[in-house]
Amino acid sequence: MKILALDQATHCGFAHSDGQSGVWDLSVKKDESSGMRLIRLRLHLNEFSDKTDILIFEASRNMKYGNAVRVAAEIQGLITTWAIDNNVEYTGVSPMVIKKHATGSGNASKGAMVDAAIEKWPEKGISDDNEADALWLLDFAEKLYLEGKSKCTKTLDKYAKEKTWKKPRGKRGQISGTRPKD
Repeated sequence: MKILALDQATHCGFAHSDGQSGVWDLSVKKDESSGMRLIRLRLHLNEFSDKTDILIFEASRNMKYGNAVRVAAEIQGLITTWAIDNNVEYTGVSPMVIKKHATGSGNASKGAMVDAAIEKWPEKGISDDNEADALWLLDFAEKLYLEGKSKCTKTLDKYAKEKTWKKPRGKRGQISGTRPKD
């Protein structure tokens, strides 16, 4: 299996099962439209079109800030569209799942993720947390997919069920942070 792992962001970490890894700078330069970020990403992805069977990416979850949410949604949309167009199986994985895989803690810091990656891959010369996350995504996918696709899907489903957070509901089904008074 040829696997491409992406930590989606403006500085997009990538790792491929052929040993390549690094960070793609998708920043929008002066006098460019914001669409250039997506054009750059597509160009990078196209370099792997013949070398990828499976694409795994860190799926954005619970983002709070307006522009960051828009950028993450655009990038994730392009990643999934590219995968479909290139007949590549893809899946998004929660950051908490990857952190737990890498460090044993679902709320590990960026520094802890980088330290764990440097310890596991000292020869890589890991540049930043984006590349470290991509390497951990690749490691996660390789472990699961090498056990068989159904096992991977089952494991991802299991993680999703374990990590689903439910907000408390108030009267008439409204979401509230406190328990309704009777």
